Amino acid sequence: MSAAPDHELSEIYHYPVPPAEGWMAEDLDRLPGLPRRTELIDGTLVFMSPQTKFHMRTMRLLEHSLLRQAPDGLDVFREFSVKLDSRNRPEPDVLVVPAGADTGPKESCLQPHDVILAVEVVSEESKARDRETKPRKYAAAGVVHFWRVEQGLDSLPVVYVYELDPALKAYTPTGIHHNALKLDVPFPLSIDLTAINQRRP
Repeated sequence: MSAAPDHELSEIYHYPVPPAEGWMAEDLDRLPGLPRRTELIDGTLVFMSPQTKFHMRTMRLLEHSLLRQAPDGLDVFREFSVKLDSRNRPEPDVLVVPAGADTGPKESCLQPHDVILAVEVVSEESKARDRETKPRKYAAAGVVHFWRVEQGLDSLPVVYVYELDPALKAYTPTGIHHNALKLDVPFPLSIDLTAINQRRP
C-alpha cells in the first residue's frame, strides 16, 4: 500500500498530523497504532502491503541460507529498520550485520555502519522505492553490499547484486543471478534459488 495523505492517515491511525518538516526517525517508536511494518522515507510514513507468497518464501530462503553460511561474528536480521539519518528509517527485508550490532532486546533499529548487506525483495507497490530510492539512500549512508531481488518469468528469484563505490558513494552492479547465487563477498556463499518452495532451504 502506498502512502496516503497525512489527514487520511491521522483519521485511520489516530496520531497527530506531522510537523511541517515531516516525521523524524525516533517518531516510529513513539507514534501509537502504527502498522507493524512502517518505514520512514524522507520524513513520510510508508506502510507496506501484505506480503505475497513469493515475497515471504524468498525472504525465508535468503534468511535461512545466509544464517547457515555466515561466518562466526555475523548475524542475520529480518525486517528490521535502519536509521540512515533523522528523516529516513527504511526496513530492509533481510540484513547481515556484525553480531556486536545486537545492542539489546529493546533496540528497534540499526545504524548504517552496522549493516554489511541489505536485501530488498521487490513487490508491485514498492518497485520505485526498492529500485531507486532505497539503493540511493543505502549507498549514500555507506552500506557496502546491496541485493535487489525480483520475481523472474519462471517465478523464481532473480538476484541483482551491487557493491559500493566509496569514491562515488554509489552502487556498481556486479552480477545478475538466476537459479543459483554464488559469491565471494561479503563472504563465500552459495544459494540454490530454485529451492524457494522448499520448507527448509
